[in-house]
Amino acid sequence: MSTTEAQPKAAVGLAGVTVGDTRICAVNQTQLLYRGYEIADLAAHATFEEVAYLLLEGEKPTPAELRTFTQEVAALRPIPEGLKALLREIAGVPPGAHPMAILRTGVSYLSHFDPDAEDNSPAAGLRKAKRLLAQIPTLIGYGQMVRDKKDPVEPDPSLDHAAHALWCMTGVKPDELNAKVMDLSLVLYAEHDFNASTFAGRVIASTEADMHSAVCGGIGALKGPLHGGANEKAMQMLMLIDTHLKGGGSIDEWMQQAFAEKRKLMGFGHRVYKQGDHRAGILRESGLKIAQKQGPDSMKWFDIGDRVQQIMLEQKNIHPNVDFPCGMTYYVMGIPVDQYTPLFVVSRITGWCAHILEQHADNRIIRPLASYAGAGLRQWGDT
Repeated sequence: MSTTEAQPKAAVGLAGVTVGDTRICAVNQTQLLYRGYEIADLAAHATFEEVAYLLLEGEKPTPAELRTFTQEVAALRPIPEGLKALLREIAGVPPGAHPMAILRTGVSYLSHFDPDAEDNSPAAGLRKAKRLLAQIPTLIGYGQMVRDKKDPVEPDPSLDHAAHALWCMTGVKPDELNAKVMDLSLVLYAEHDFNASTFAGRVIASTEADMHSAVCGGIGALKGPLHGGANEKAMQMLMLIDTHLKGGGSIDEWMQQAFAEKRKLMGFGHRVYKQGDHRAGILRESGLKIAQKQGPDSMKWFDIGDRVQQIMLEQKNIHPNVDFPCGMTYYVMGIPVDQYTPLFVVSRITGWCAHILEQHADNRIIRPLASYAGAGLRQWGDT
């Protein structure tokens, strides 16, 4: 075909385009299913460890299978001494180093010490997935403690996955409510079909690259504010509104100014969900319990958030996605804002690895076409 001939119109951002099959997750206007189980059902009845097993192994675990899986993952939590040294260097020295960049480097480092690194067989892939699931919270927590100029703590195998992530990041054993809400957030964030980071990981895996390379690609994609970084931006927006309120302004004034300036308000809207994100209300209600327990200083964030949400729905007919309540919830839990997206990885590593395993098991390289929109045929010798 000549470069000047008409070509089919491209679907910008692959919107509405189905690019493959998966047995892992289904997303539609009324349901979010992990291997056939609806997200509200999982949020109410499953722990994150159970969801991780479901995604990686394909079925709900029996009590014995869950016990074995949990013990195996807990035993894999320590990270190499060399990685600790690297984290002290990259997390403690460069000013403003983003935790997602630190995490991306850390996962790449782990690949050099994984005995299965170059083995893409199903059994080896599952072993790598368990190691990444176990070590990523330790990696993130070690980096944060270095940033805070505190002594990092050692992994505690007695803690469940969510509580262990908080322990590594803060050096404080979380109370039951905080651990439960963190566990819930990990369940809600674990999987979401062919989102940008998962698709990036599958594209990399489709070249028969290794799991760590694919996960590093997923981390890079998730880092962006239009994807995983949205929860950080949502909280930063609420902080700006709070500053405006302290100056005598109102939430409505701030929102109208944002509309007039056509600002992109993060934490709202979704490529798939047009009538609301199934996960948002679930996380808001749980985060609200922490705020209510802590008192007015924490409740104000949910008060601001609820009014912002009301204005967006009434004036723009746009619903919040899960990143909006996540911002408020993690904030009242005392989690540094720039660690919100790394915590996303603590959860989504299960979905990524499940998709990488699925891609490797029935692979064809992902290579779409492009609709050329450049200049027509030219001659280099033309003056």
